[in-house]
Amino acid sequence: MEKLVSIDLKSDFGFFRKPDANNTVNLSYNMLHKPALLGIFGAIVGLEGYKRKGEVPQYYEEFKDLKIGIEPLDHEKGNFQKTVIKYSNTAGYANNGSTYLTEEATLIKPGYRVYALLDLENDKQHLLYEYLKEGKAEYLPYFGKNEFAAWWENFQEHDYQAIENPFGIFKIKTLFIKKDIINQQKTTPLFDFMSFWEEETPFMYFERLPRGFDLTLFQYVLGDSVFTTFGIKQSANIDNLFHLTGSEYYVQLL
Repeated sequence: MEKLVSIDLKSDFGFFRKPDANNTVNLSYNMLHKPALLGIFGAIVGLEGYKRKGEVPQYYEEFKDLKIGIEPLDHEKGNFQKTVIKYSNTAGYANNGSTYLTEEATLIKPGYRVYALLDLENDKQHLLYEYLKEGKAEYLPYFGKNEFAAWWENFQEHDYQAIENPFGIFKIKTLFIKKDIINQQKTTPLFDFMSFWEEETPFMYFERLPRGFDLTLFQYVLGDSVFTTFGIKQSANIDNLFHLTGSEYYVQLL
């Protein structure tokens, strides 16, 4: 038995470290991504994280096949406000006795509605369902750093229908993976620029985000993600779509 649930996951600050950096400034992904969310789910049900180099953490083994979707909340056209925080570290084991200075571009009040399609016949997924519903956690979840504690609210269960190819123009509430190149719209239209969510300013947001791990190289597998209030055309070639019953919206679960 599968259930599609959602929670509103929030924190006062967040830092989802990018593997690249600009001199001493460490950059954060703007959006919560699937590998980070799986770590949060693992913390909630008490699964182990990274223990040894070259070994996949327990939470990833248990939840890597979960279908999840992510929708930003209280954003500015997809973006969250950021501030640069400076750190100094004088511990000898960290920098050979000298003072190490670094800066991190930190998200301010990031929030996301996260959707998860849970198989209640799977013990760990059933436990996750119960903990999300009851607001319980074995370990404190956080947004990238343990000082950025996260919490959730607004647990919901959704009726849904998996749709292979929606008819006409449709609206996606979550981030989704872009397969086609935007500048080819003259021949393969993706968006309907005359249609957009009535309560939102029309915009398109793009970010190259982690989708999972390359288990050979032990690095992120990235995908071109889109979040938009514009209508999507049937020719957009977007898969893994689920219609939320009773609404006009779809979510992409990957």
